[in-house]
Parts: sequence; C-alpha cells; structure tokens
Amino acid sequence: MAGASEQVVSWEQSALGAAQHNCGTVIPCAVSQWSVWSGCAEPCKTTYRVRRRHIIQEARNGGEACPPLEERAGCVEYWTRQGTECKQSLIPASITTGGFGKARKKRAAADGNERAGYCVEFQLVAITPGCLHSHHSYTHWMQYLREGHTVCVECQHPALDSRSLHCYGDGSGSKKNQLLHWQAVGNPQCKGTWKRIRQLDTCSCPSVHSFLFI
Repeated sequence: MAGASEQVVSWEQSALGAAQHNCGTVIPCAVSQWSVWSGCAEPCKTTYRVRRRHIIQEARNGGEACPPLEERAGCVEYWTRQGTECKQSLIPASITTGGFGKARKKRAAADGNERAGYCVEFQLVAITPGCLHSHHSYTHWMQYLREGHTVCVECQHPALDSRSLHCYGDGSGSKKNQLLHWQAVGNPQCKGTWKRIRQLDTCSCPSVHSFLFI
C-alpha cells in the first residue's frame, strides 16, 4: 500500500510540474499610480474631470485582471477658456441649510471679512427622489424640500465672491421663468430645478425654507 501511495504522490507532483511548465507563472495585472485630475471637460456647466492610470504589466496565466484605468468625478468651472466669468444662469447653485448661517457670520466678523450680503427667493420646480433618502443629521433638512414651495437663499461671506460681489448659482442675468439648477451639499443624489423670483438686497431669510449658497 505504501508503494501505491508513493506512486500517487509522485504522479500528482509530475502533473503539477507539467502544468506549471505548460502554463507558466501566474502574474497579476500591475498598473501605475493615478495621474493628476484634469480640468473640467467644459466650462460653465456641471460636467466631469478625469484621471487615468496605465498598465505596467498585463495579466498572464490566469492572473488577476486589470482594474479600471479611468475615473471621473463631478466638476464645475466658473470661468471660460478665455478667462471671462460664466453667465450665472448656466451655473448650478450649491446650497445647504440656513442653520449654518449664524456660525458663518461669526467667523467672518472675527476674521474681519464680513460683507453685506443679499438673499434670493426661488420657487422649487423639480426635486429628485434622492432628497428623501437623506438620513444623516447634516442632510436631514433635505427631506422637507417640496415642489412649488418658495425658498429663500442667502448669499454671505465666504460664498460672496469678492470680485463680482455675488454668489455662484444665484441666477443673476437669467430670463424670467428660466429653469435654473441647484445641488444640495452633502448628498449628490439631492438636486433639482427652481425659478428665480427676486433678489432682496437687505434681507433676513425666515427659519423655514431658508438656505445658504456655498
């Protein structure tokens, strides 16, 4: 019996050796580090930026396949290729709850950067279902957004641009009843459209339906 067992082991070793000889060493794919992020694909609209990596070693003999070689991320560029500022009607507004306003004003006053801001009233037209699935404490406010409601969005430092003296995405220069885009900060699935109603140069947004430009 011992001789038969030794013959089986010897055969398995021979078969394994032959397989290794025929197939070669298993080599997984190897890729380079990511490149730096590119600029936005297009200015003045919500597009994407790209980073890439390349293959250093192809997979061989059943080795692990190569991972994705390209990655994209959301991107907004506020200036054209010619160096001029984008029209406000083309830029989506990034907003958060107005509850952050008091802390932001305190920081601005302490830093000596406090400037007079303004408010803009919008009517919410469309809201994505993703707003209802905001369960973190800092995104809970998104669940109360409703189509048709009028909301007040405050522009204050540091969102208030020092050169143009307005907040990006405030819709200045847009046509009457033009649909403008907004994006809730903290939940990329919560976004929608609204119509600009009016700008209030001196304002204090109410506690309900009050937001901030970011």
